[in-house]
Amino acid sequence: MITFIIALVMGGIIGWLASKVMNTDAQQGIFLNVVVGCVGSMLGGWLFSVFTGGTENLRVAPFNPVTLAVAFGGAIVLLGIVNMIRRGRIR
Repeated sequence: MITFIIALVMGGIIGWLASKVMNTDAQQGIFLNVVVGCVGSMLGGWLFSVFTGGTENLRVAPFNPVTLAVAFGGAIVLLGIVNMIRRGRIR
């Protein structure tokens, strides 16, 4: 149960940071930041596995800087895709 709560908190922080980078923070609330962080983490993990061939390192050390960078990158990619669909440009 505690790992689920930590995942939500980290997802919220990563989603908030990604929304700051992509200039979408004013449009999102706490809930969407958590969703963007969590879904972006999964997307980043999938992209990482496609390009490197495995995600064993990501599962073993969740607070590793590489793991956090992959999650952050995935959240930025997700926000870029959402902006592209909404506005026709990444921003």
